[in-house]
Amino acid sequence: MTKGRVGEGTPFHLQLLMNIIDMRHYPFTKLIIDREITQTEYNELMSLLTELDHTYQSQKEQGLLNFSSLLVHFAGMLNEKLSPTETIISLKEEELFVELMNEFQNILEDEYN
Repeated sequence: MTKGRVGEGTPFHLQLLMNIIDMRHYPFTKLIIDREITQTEYNELMSLLTELDHTYQSQKEQGLLNFSSLLVHFAGMLNEKLSPTETIISLKEEELFVELMNEFQNILEDEYN
């Protein structure tokens, strides 16, 4: 029996794993997989989110109340494979950067109301 090429079964195996794991608990991870975000793109996104979260916490400690500029920066720097709103919701649901994502979601809701 010969083995197939390296990586040949990866999409199939990934799909099997996604069927086993209840991906409803991991909406951000599912989004990353579905949009075929590379490891480099993922690392860039996590770096962006970490930077924004630090800035948010710092500005909040300084008493700032408007964080729209952080949302604009996030949306502008977000990988084109991802939608800002969908990414915010999935991060929040997966409990990643929750405070920042709550702020972003509040800004978006205020803008549309």
